[in-house]
Parts: sequence; structure tokens; C-alpha cells
Amino acid sequence: MKTHLGATALLAAGVLTLAACGAGASGSGGAPATDGGNTLRVGIKFDQPGLGLQTGNTYSGFDVDVANYVAQELGKTPTFSEAPSPQRETLLKTGQVDMIVATYSITDKRKQEVGFAGPYFVAGQDLLVRQNETAITGPDTLTGKKLCSVKGSTSAQKVQTDYPGVQLQEYDTYSKCVEELANGTVDALTTDNTILAGYASQQQYQGKLKVVGQTFSQERYGVGLPHGDTQTCQQVTDALKKMVESGEWQKAVDKNFGPAGFKPGEGNPPTPDACA
Repeated sequence: MKTHLGATALLAAGVLTLAACGAGASGSGGAPATDGGNTLRVGIKFDQPGLGLQTGNTYSGFDVDVANYVAQELGKTPTFSEAPSPQRETLLKTGQVDMIVATYSITDKRKQEVGFAGPYFVAGQDLLVRQNETAITGPDTLTGKKLCSVKGSTSAQKVQTDYPGVQLQEYDTYSKCVEELANGTVDALTTDNTILAGYASQQQYQGKLKVVGQTFSQERYGVGLPHGDTQTCQQVTDALKKMVESGEWQKAVDKNFGPAGFKPGEGNPPTPDACA
């Protein structure tokens, strides 16, 4: 994902450890693992509902479910630490994490610094509106409307550049945008459709908000790995394929995004790229 949601916390010196979760597990942690030689250190987002969310000492979301499944297939116990967007390459290059599963879009520029397995999901920029909204059906219907996004985000910049008739309202966090959308202060919110669906699936917003379903970009989420580690890449690729074939990928989608009525767009479930 191109932007970081909410305030960026400093990476904790120690990471919280989860008990191994079964396929399709909720991502909640049990007792801390004691086998330090069999852990898989995974960087995730801590502030993205439906994708990577920290609540106390437990973690939930689609990315967490993917990480749990991959760890299980690799015979490892996952431990989670925060991977803010600007720090993801550094965390991998300095060996602070073994992999990153954090709405991490595969791009040619990033592949010069780190490796990727996947994609495991194809997302796209979309719009979140109130449930009873009928006039906003895509970005071309935003003229004169109040659109919310995060300050400095590429999502906001893209709409502002391509659709200059939009009244852009920027806040520090997407959660603030969601609040303003729900109370009627703004007309729509834009970022990746997965993030929008995660917010709309939160209990306080269920039945009140909806994802428009007209994406106007493509984001291929991959599992970030150290550059050149083709062996791990192949192991993760095999795990991702098995997750789809077993039905666990769809279960994770339904659990994390289903309450928002969200259905994955074209290209899902994706076929992972060959490891190089």
C-alpha cells in the first residue's frame, strides 16, 4: 500500500509472540512461543482493520491470516512486529524481520531492493460512501463532492490530478475520514478497496457504509522477502497456492471483508509470479 494509516509507531525492540494458528485462524495470539529457533518474524500493519490490526496482544486481519497460513506451511511459529510503510525495505534489508505481509504492493522499483512472493491479493483504489448513496458510482461522479483521504497520500493526489472538480478534504488518518463520512461531513473516502472494506466491516459501520466497486488502479499485494532469497520465495509461493486451493483464502476474505459486502475484483484469487 502506498500510504501508512494513522500515526507511525516505532518498531518495538522485542516482538510479541503468537502460538501457531491453524489454517483460517483468526490471527489471535495464545501463549508466547518458547522455541526461539523455530519462529518466523513477520512484519504487519498494526492499524488497518480487516488487514492487520493490533488489539492488545492479539492480531487480526486478512494479512495476518495469510501470514499464519504461510508460517504453518513452513513449520514455523509466527511472531509479529509493526512494519510501517516507509520502513518496510529497511526492516527486510537489516534482517529485523524474515518477511513482510502488510498491503505491500509489488513494484519494479521495490524489487530492486527486496524480493516478493505472490501476489496473494489484487487490490485497487476505490471509493467508500454511505450505504444510501446513489449519485457516486465512480471517480468520474465526484465533481462538486467532498472527498476525504490522508494528507500526502498518492490516492488523494491521483484523484486531485485526474478529477480536478473534486473538493478534497485531507486528514491525518483514514479512521478520521471514516468518522466524517459516517456523520455526513464528507461524501466519499478513497484508498485501496481492501482497506475501505476493512473499515466498513467494523461493527460500528456495518450496514452504514459501502465500497463502490469501481477500481481505478491496481495494487498487487506480495509477501516481502530479503532480496535474492529464491528458496524461501518458492516455499511461500507453494503455501499461497495451497491456501487458495484449500479454500482457506476465500474463508479469510469472507471473514475479514464479508460484513462490508465486499467481493474481490478481477484477478482474484491471483496466481503467484514465478520466483526469480
